[in-house]
Amino acid sequence: MATERTFAMVKPDGVRRGLVGTVVSRIEAKGYRIVGMRLMTIPREMAERHYGEHQGKPFFEPLVAFITSGPVVAMVLEGEDAIAGWRGMMGATNPKDAAAGTIRGDFATVIDENVAHGSDAPATAEREIGIFFGESGLID
Repeated sequence: MATERTFAMVKPDGVRRGLVGTVVSRIEAKGYRIVGMRLMTIPREMAERHYGEHQGKPFFEPLVAFITSGPVVAMVLEGEDAIAGWRGMMGATNPKDAAAGTIRGDFATVIDENVAHGSDAPATAEREIGIFFGESGLID
């Protein structure tokens, strides 16, 4: 097991529904350290960079429109196997497939608004942390 950092986000639907505290409590209860956190509304250009691999796909525009529709809570988590651990805590992308006890299984009902996001690999985590925190100097 390795200590690593990952990017995590409570999406606009989660913020709107008042789930930030619940998500943060679960992260802390699991033992991950939050080493960066910011409440922000994502500008379109940043959203396009964040979802760049989906550009040209039919769901790209709705994805960008949703993620820029209201505030999000962007976080950097640190801990043992944080990437896989956070993804496991979130549950399957489609809430219909997400197990009870996961964030999506407990709180999401549709794939388009599934409460949380997390990096899927070390390279993705590095890229996403850079997009949301690299320029601001909010973390070491």
